[in-house]
Amino acid sequence: MPTEQHISVRRTARYFLLGDPKAEITDVWFACHGYGQLASDFAKEFECIDEPGRLIVVPEGLSRFYLPEGQGLHGPDSKIGATWMTREDRDAEIADYVNYLDVLYDAIMEGLDRTKARVTVLGFSQGGATVNRWLTRGTARADRLLMWGSLLASDADLNEAAEFFKKVELTIVYGTRDQFGDAAMIAGFEATLREKGIPYKIVTFVGGHRMDRDTLRKLAERAG
Repeated sequence: MPTEQHISVRRTARYFLLGDPKAEITDVWFACHGYGQLASDFAKEFECIDEPGRLIVVPEGLSRFYLPEGQGLHGPDSKIGATWMTREDRDAEIADYVNYLDVLYDAIMEGLDRTKARVTVLGFSQGGATVNRWLTRGTARADRLLMWGSLLASDADLNEAAEFFKKVELTIVYGTRDQFGDAAMIAGFEATLREKGIPYKIVTFVGGHRMDRDTLRKLAERAG
């Protein structure tokens, strides 16, 4: 019978930057994409808030794959996406991306004055659960968490979250036509947050399961 084993290996992770890390930075964003996206594409969503004094960091999930396009083998023009994890060996994958994001955070913040820089962490869709786990399990520190098209991770300890969100501002953002979250589900989630004493804000926009640049601009103005 085969026995499962693990070994830690070194690998290269990719991320994209908007802004000049050598400038005086007062507003830092870490933005994690959703399932099947690439950081290069997701970063374009943030061009609308790219301005002096702001640094936007867009990491990419460690696992890439060819997106399905019907039957047949993938070819040179097949689209590629990335994922933060799957259910297979999930605990190791979560530990890997928490460590990866901590290392990236330290590298970015090393050259900045943390006392002058407000840190916003945004997670879209699958990236929402990713950043939720990262901030509660890792060593990075944020001032604000934006869960966009996503709720807190299903394995989140809401009792611990009640303490965590006394220091980190929680904002939940979703489209009113999001196919992955109806009004009843959101209402039930809000009731749970209130029951646990977790402070939060809700921001909505007219649309589906996507980013919305007008809403993003407004949230960026509040961070300034």
